Amino acid sequence: MASADIVVMLVPDTVQAEVYEQVVAPNLKVGGALMFAHGFAIRYERFTPREDIDIVMVAPMGIGEQVREVFERGAGVPGLVAVEQDASGDAWKIAKAYARAQGHGHAGVIETTFAEETETDLFAEQAVLCGGMNHLIEAAFETLVDAGYQPEVAYFCCLHEVSFIAKMVQQKGLAGMRGSISEIAEYGDYTRGERLIDDATKSRMRAMLKEIQDGRFVHELDAEREKGRPVLNAGREHAQRHLLEAVGKRMRLAMPWLSGKPQEKK
Repeated sequence: MASADIVVMLVPDTVQAEVYEQVVAPNLKVGGALMFAHGFAIRYERFTPREDIDIVMVAPMGIGEQVREVFERGAGVPGLVAVEQDASGDAWKIAKAYARAQGHGHAGVIETTFAEETETDLFAEQAVLCGGMNHLIEAAFETLVDAGYQPEVAYFCCLHEVSFIAKMVQQKGLAGMRGSISEIAEYGDYTRGERLIDDATKSRMRAMLKEIQDGRFVHELDAEREKGRPVLNAGREHAQRHLLEAVGKRMRLAMPWLSGKPQEKK
């Protein structure tokens, strides 16, 4: 690596400490900047950067594929910017300039901290985007199949249609989405949703957030890696063997437009 003024850390969180010590630190110029797309490594002190460099973050509010796709359309996803260490006095300028270059200004840029970005991101993944949604879909699918309904029908109702509701929520908010669905669906939302997401659920969510804030989740994750990732491996195997995945593969083959592939005319 040649000597650099700015280095953007886009490698996985698990290897950032090694990359910094072996590659970045010896080559990053005094007064340079080390930029992150996620605050995990700094928030949980995976390594200690030099004091003579800026530590900044520009975190896209979206996954990599989505960030690129939206950027190519001439737009951008929202972004979070933060400065952990301002050695040069220009750290905020650097962060905001990079956010602008990535197109985040088209959608909105919010000033935050490494801690806030990391803690809220991990919580959202666990409670809603991955842990919450994935387990809710799987449990609903199993409930219908166990009651004798066709797996294909259960797949469409419990998984396929999630994207339609999610898109409406993104575009209109919860209230706007509820104004677009049927009265029957809306009534079921108000009267049955609270049976699933009740005070006990919120209490468990607060406990999950506390584990993120005090570092217990990260210590647990470190132990998981040291043991050879048994939970991750078991979870992946379960997902691949689940009836929901087998049915889903067949259903998705019949809908090539989901992956952007053109549908053959018959």
